[in-house]
Amino acid sequence: MEMDTAAFEQLVVDELDRLPDDMVNGLENVVFVVEDRPEDGTLDLLGMYDGLALTERGQYGMGELPDRIILFREPHLAECDDEDELREEVHTTLVHEIAHFYGIDDRQLHEMGWA
Repeated sequence: MEMDTAAFEQLVVDELDRLPDDMVNGLENVVFVVEDRPEDGTLDLLGMYDGLALTERGQYGMGELPDRIILFREPHLAECDDEDELREEVHTTLVHEIAHFYGIDDRQLHEMGWA
């Protein structure tokens, strides 16, 4: 599947808007970023949470750089056959990475069906 960066970014924004308010309202000092691929160049990773989970924050305060939730465009496109499948995969990736912000690990996500 092919989609340029601008269209993929808009799809991510659309899927963020569709997430439940109680999931996104608690996000603090987090930015969402789209990159083409992970640094190692593979297509194995769809997304990544780069930051300190809410459950691990002690003296977290003003002046901290924002945590990042990164979605990788090319791995998503390689994984999906059409836009409906892509939307579903982006949605799942967003929920998965947002869960890491809240301190939910991969084991728990797997048990919940989000890994």
